[in-house]
Amino acid sequence: MDHVIDLDQAAAEIAARLPAWTASGLSPRPITWRDEAALWPQRLETERALVADPDSIGVCILGADGWTELHLVLYRGGWADLDALTDNEVTTECPQITTPEEFGSLLDSSVTRFLGAGRSPAT
Repeated sequence: MDHVIDLDQAAAEIAARLPAWTASGLSPRPITWRDEAALWPQRLETERALVADPDSIGVCILGADGWTELHLVLYRGGWADLDALTDNEVTTECPQITTPEEFGSLLDSSVTRFLGAGRSPAT
């Protein structure tokens, strides 16, 4: 897979928003990493040090209501998988992402759109 996105920088975009998400009542789960060099089936790791050749990172954020969920996975090839569960409706999108900052904007807009939380002070 091409290396379009630096996943460590993209993970920093997630980490910068964690305090604001938590303060607004959301429950973000740990960042997950997938190692392209790992044997199939590849496990999702929460410790970056366990991943030699990261090909994706992901984050799951649970809404303050306990029912809504947002899942975002960013692939180093330059796209993301977005899945949101709100009001018994599932939304799936696959936007193209070319920079970690663009991923940060996707995080902000998705949290606002699907979880109803305000923008983080990180932006």
